[in-house]
Amino acid sequence: MSPRTESPSAEPTGDQSAPRTKEGAAQRYEQYLHAVGREDIATVCEVAGPAAKQAEDQGFGPCTSTFVVTFQMISPAQKKALRTATVNPQRVDVLTLAKVEIPTDAIRASVTFSESELGSSTLEYLENNWYITD
Repeated sequence: MSPRTESPSAEPTGDQSAPRTKEGAAQRYEQYLHAVGREDIATVCEVAGPAAKQAEDQGFGPCTSTFVVTFQMISPAQKKALRTATVNPQRVDVLTLAKVEIPTDAIRASVTFSESELGSSTLEYLENNWYITD
């Protein structure tokens, strides 16, 4: 696989739509991983919006305050690795046309993340983009 030449945008993705493919889901999850590495709370909460809303409904605070705690649990080396992490689309599990699971072993980074550190994520295609729902 060749290295990417374009740099990821520092701006939240907003209204841009993503392809309804496992490759589109992988790219969207890479945006999320890069945002976690940069501690970009706006992008993290945008991509993880549905999962964050579910957590908030269960008594956790809003994403913008609760995810800051998560940033503190990630080591500087892990944050650096997340900024350039990629997702192998071949390892993305397609559950339905609009729902995929990205297992931890699909993530390629300069450090290895365990299931307990990063975990698998479920993304669903909602309103023309992929969002983390679980």
